[in-house]
Amino acid sequence: MRNSIRINKIIKSYDKSIFIEGDKSLSIRWALLASQASGKSVSKNLLLSEDVLNTLKCLQKLGVKVTLKKNKCEIFGKGLNSYNYKKNIILDAGNSGTLARLIMGLLIHSKNKIKIIGDDSLSKRDFLRVTKPLARLGATFQTNSGKLPIIINGTKNAKPIKYFENIGSAQCKSAVILAALNTMGTTKIKAKKSRNHTELLLKHLGVPIKVLKKENFDLIEINNNKKNFNSFKYNIPSDISSSAFFIALTALANKSKLKIKNVNINPSRIGIIKILKKMGVKINIKNIKKYKGEKIADIYVKSTKNIKPINCPTNLNSSAIDEFLIIFLIAAKANGTSYFKKLSELDKKESPRLFWGSKILNLMGVKTILKKDSIKIYGNPNLKISKKITIQNFMKDHRVFMTSVIAALTFGGDWTIHDKDSIKTSFPSFYDRINYLRK
Repeated sequence: MRNSIRINKIIKSYDKSIFIEGDKSLSIRWALLASQASGKSVSKNLLLSEDVLNTLKCLQKLGVKVTLKKNKCEIFGKGLNSYNYKKNIILDAGNSGTLARLIMGLLIHSKNKIKIIGDDSLSKRDFLRVTKPLARLGATFQTNSGKLPIIINGTKNAKPIKYFENIGSAQCKSAVILAALNTMGTTKIKAKKSRNHTELLLKHLGVPIKVLKKENFDLIEINNNKKNFNSFKYNIPSDISSSAFFIALTALANKSKLKIKNVNINPSRIGIIKILKKMGVKINIKNIKKYKGEKIADIYVKSTKNIKPINCPTNLNSSAIDEFLIIFLIAAKANGTSYFKKLSELDKKESPRLFWGSKILNLMGVKTILKKDSIKIYGNPNLKISKKITIQNFMKDHRVFMTSVIAALTFGGDWTIHDKDSIKTSFPSFYDRINYLRK
């Protein structure tokens, strides 16, 4: 039981302000692009999670000089395709799908074979969605039926492609974009709406990337022709996905208020804000500013007694894909039935999250109807739990763990939640923030 926690008291009322660690998506993208820039790039508030630390370790294995002191990081890049491709390199992506998929785009020119591995959870996830388009640029791949481990063998002459990304995966889109940086000619991408951090960062760096926004898709063109870009400084804003747990905690807690400072509110990431506002949760966005293409603001949230059910619009799915477990938890307290559909992508995450969202609610006494890609949640505004609940065997999915903690702190009961170390992949200070609010 050493790697589990027990919670048997609901959280008391609070009125506080917190600061959340750096955005994971931006932390990984900054490191990868800094490794391909010319000169010393510096970041502050870099997220020191296992996913980001694994990114830095992979870059060091590729010959990139990296210095890290607290949450300030320096990366010394030597330009495009400047990695030192030694023989028999093995890159361990740990639990990070973002790292494993994006770095493949930067390795399509490797002079030797490179093996990419990951933990048990990541090794069950689909990589054909990335290797197929990258193979069209000229790289070759040996895969384990489309899963890790994967061996990539680069090409001397990458060719531009036309690529239709129809899943809504920013990882797939970004892998092709990063490959196109070091390719002669124009790569064209038609991509279903998804987070656009890579595009914004490249625009800030002056890389010739064009984005034409349509209603359901973005049309992207990259015509960099192997031109190097300069090093850059970046102060990583706070992570909206990590903030989501504290938004939910405050909304479900009794007579509480919370301010979360300097959060990345990129429009491709704030589906949770839009969904919860439709459900009547008291959220305000203040002090909005632009930072190197990204929108940043302070988020204010208050306890909400009258939560409304929602028939969730599917056009918000991609911008809330990492937050649905916590959205389901709020729906459990709605006065009526909520319906979420077209969520098959949830089961391609660290664990089958659609299943786990339903299971947690069922253990709490909430009725659900679960289908292949949808869930109905029969909310109960008077729900209070007095029984024992154990959460375990969830493939060490950090979001399952954190969602269970929020449920225990707001609905009551006697909870034992296993795999507490799972938070190290994305939000190492999660429990420190929880304890601060419990004081």
